Amino acid sequence: MMAKNIELNNGELMPAIGLGTWRADESGVLAQTIKTAVNLGYRHIDCAKIYGNQEEIGKALKEVGVPRKDLYIVSKFYQNKHRPELVAGALDEILDELQLDYLDLLLMHWPYAIKPEIGTITFASIDIEDVPIMDTWRAMEDLVSTGKVRSIGVSNFNQAVLEKMIPQCRIVPAVNQVEIHPYNQEKELVKFCKKSGIAVTGYCPLGGTKINVMNDDFIKHVAEAHIGTPAQVALSWALARGIAVIPKSTNEIRLKQNLHQVTLTSDEMRMIGKIDKHERKVDPAREYKELEWVFHEDKMECPVI
Repeated sequence: MMAKNIELNNGELMPAIGLGTWRADESGVLAQTIKTAVNLGYRHIDCAKIYGNQEEIGKALKEVGVPRKDLYIVSKFYQNKHRPELVAGALDEILDELQLDYLDLLLMHWPYAIKPEIGTITFASIDIEDVPIMDTWRAMEDLVSTGKVRSIGVSNFNQAVLEKMIPQCRIVPAVNQVEIHPYNQEKELVKFCKKSGIAVTGYCPLGGTKINVMNDDFIKHVAEAHIGTPAQVALSWALARGIAVIPKSTNEIRLKQNLHQVTLTSDEMRMIGKIDKHERKVDPAREYKELEWVFHEDKMECPVI
């Protein structure tokens, strides 16, 4: 069964299953993956400036033979563009790399800023800047009227930050993209986002290195019962919760499998809900104590919004 769309708070429709492109930077492989995925039926492609592969994605999109209106392209600007005067230029850079006139969804990649001269994924604690989130967000709100972006949202935002942010918004974020898989279920955050009219997209929906969801005994048991794969179970579990997913694969067979759901029983959903370990693949606090608030808001007060 093919997944459908998720309606955003502005009425736009976002395909519930997308293709992730993080760390998909093998020259030539990514372009072919994009073409294969679109041919199989993928329409939602998730990108980001810091992934360093948008030019290859842009070239591939020009060759897929699918009208632009039928594609849903998401990208995120990096933390070095949080100063409000830099946000519009950050969007223009993304559009240039992707060879597009507009994005369907632009996300603020992280809720913290770093100095503009830092253009790599690694930085020092001294490079973290105090740029209020709402200053950046208001610059994003201004972009909607330009026609260069149809929806705006956030990524890696916790509930404490969103609670302070939403009352100040002219445009409430359409999406919050966060790490979600059976070992990091984010139940309270998902509940809050839904209540607030914010759709949730789960990245790393299959877990990943050291987050061994695919070898979980119960996930494998459910997969066997449905004559499916562990990946299909993990994705179907998220989709059944109303969460969009953006799995990454360069394997044509897996790309095809990931588009199709299995129908989980209420008992299976309940049991998967019990295997949450609060294990993250991505957590900046491992390198930067100053960023512990991003995913551990109970341990450190979040910054000025």
